[in-house]
Amino acid sequence: MKQHEGPKSISLWLTISIIAISFSAIFVKWSDAPASILSMYRMWFASILMLPIVWKNRAEFKKITNKDWYFLLFSGFFLGLHFLLWFGSLKLTTVASSTIILALQPIVSLIGGFLLFKERTTSSALVTMGIAIVGAVMIGWGDFGLSQQAILGDLLSFFSVIAVVVYLLIGQTIVKKVSHWIYSFSVFFIAAIVLTIYNLVTFTPFTGYPAQEWGIFLLLAIVPTISHVINNWLLSYVNATTISMSILGEPVGSTILAYFLLQERLVAGQIAGGMLVLVGVFLFMMQKHKPVSLNDSVKESPL
Repeated sequence: MKQHEGPKSISLWLTISIIAISFSAIFVKWSDAPASILSMYRMWFASILMLPIVWKNRAEFKKITNKDWYFLLFSGFFLGLHFLLWFGSLKLTTVASSTIILALQPIVSLIGGFLLFKERTTSSALVTMGIAIVGAVMIGWGDFGLSQQAILGDLLSFFSVIAVVVYLLIGQTIVKKVSHWIYSFSVFFIAAIVLTIYNLVTFTPFTGYPAQEWGIFLLLAIVPTISHVINNWLLSYVNATTISMSILGEPVGSTILAYFLLQERLVAGQIAGGMLVLVGVFLFMMQKHKPVSLNDSVKESPL
């Protein structure tokens, strides 16, 4: 594809990407396997599927220093933790609640950037953060009407956001040294090992699952990965902001799919809270990409 093919083509690929990533939650809901097994086999199968491309670019491994490998180990650990927590969340709460809370990732990332790197932001961005956080609280409040398990699922989803942000913050320097393929393979492989150890320690069975479950394991490794491949390819045609905005499409797509494929219904609190989260994150991301002035920046903040 070339850039002169126009926005219709780019919009089509972005739509495909959103649909692909939206199926991740559906696959987890379809499975009866433990969250740790789903996470482990997704990482193992994804690593295996990437081997041909990684082998072709294996010379890039020489660019990774011993210090970088330590960072990769921690990055892979938190990636595995993210999938363990998020898949566990989907076992307890609705697709809508779990995926909308995932949309808080840019905001949690900003908080992590401030705590670790003293990155500044604007007061207006903080307001939009507040809107999204209120929305997340409303989702949890709405889930009180479902069950205590749903509340636990919401919490697991939020903790999974923290885990994936730590994963991204740790790896953001290493990914500049090697291609996305080498970086992704490395952290996927490490996450697979971490999850394997977890399953060994907790005596979770590795086998004995029906053929349908193995099909879901494979689909989890393929379909969401297609979304990442498309997004990386589209970076040659659109800016990172456009790709980042697509994060708002996942909870919408997942919720629609869950309505038709899982017959999941939404309560009023979930709908209102979800809308606030999406609006808050959208406005936040718009503010984030505006220049930060000295007068508007927040230098000292408990966040």
